[in-house]
Amino acid sequence: MPSTTPAGDAPRTDGAGEAALVRVERFDEPELAHVAEIVLDRPEAMNAVSTAMARAIAAATAQVAADESVRCVVLTSSHAKAFCVGADLKERNSFTDADLMEQRPVARAAYGGVLDLPVPVIAAVDGFALGGGFELALSCDLVVAGDAALVGLPEVSVGVIPGGGGTQLLVRRVGWSRAARAIFTAARLPAAEALALGAVDEVVPAGTARDRALEIARAIAANSPVGLRNAKRAMRLGADVGLAAGLEIEDGCWRATAFSGDRREGVAAFAEKRRPVWPGR
Repeated sequence: MPSTTPAGDAPRTDGAGEAALVRVERFDEPELAHVAEIVLDRPEAMNAVSTAMARAIAAATAQVAADESVRCVVLTSSHAKAFCVGADLKERNSFTDADLMEQRPVARAAYGGVLDLPVPVIAAVDGFALGGGFELALSCDLVVAGDAALVGLPEVSVGVIPGGGGTQLLVRRVGWSRAARAIFTAARLPAAEALALGAVDEVVPAGTARDRALEIARAIAANSPVGLRNAKRAMRLGADVGLAAGLEIEDGCWRATAFSGDRREGVAAFAEKRRPVWPGR
């Protein structure tokens, strides 16, 4: 059974009583002991990102990033038919220009919190992932979608642009022209089209995205925590530089890993034909 920790300082109240907008769950199962699940939990609004929700996402990601026992993160939703429908437009409709400017750094901290997690992150998308909801998924390293999922960045249809990283992350995933078509047409893409585009990485039967994401997370979490963090760091830092600079980044991350206890344990375990017990340092 998972253990649950609320994140953020903005609880919600609904018919079921008070609960957190975002939960961080950990697992008793040994193979998932090093996996953290961040659960978007504002089901009455299909996880629309209000100011309070943004603060809760930022708090949850900060909590997980600071936990050295975490080797992989899965981002999920408590709503069966919605991962996240994007910004809370009902809240936004009441904003003055000053309110919108005041909220901007709060929103950026939420999306940046997911993007900057130092370990591999998998989004499990079932149902709607639109606008900021899809940007949360794009901020992850892998996206698993149920075959009934609908994803997209439709912001230009309501007079804004993707502002949670979408204009940058989708281009990096699928290339300029494919991203341009998706963003400029405000397209809502069924899971199969998103897979063909390269906007998601795997499509599974509806309702099973979380199970599949946890299966992948289990495999990831079996590996060296030092290796995982440094591999992700090398990939992220090297993605937008020239090859020579990228190889220097890789070399620095290799050095940070090669002289660690994890490397010594990994080699010893291989030689002794046993599972490694990673020190994580």
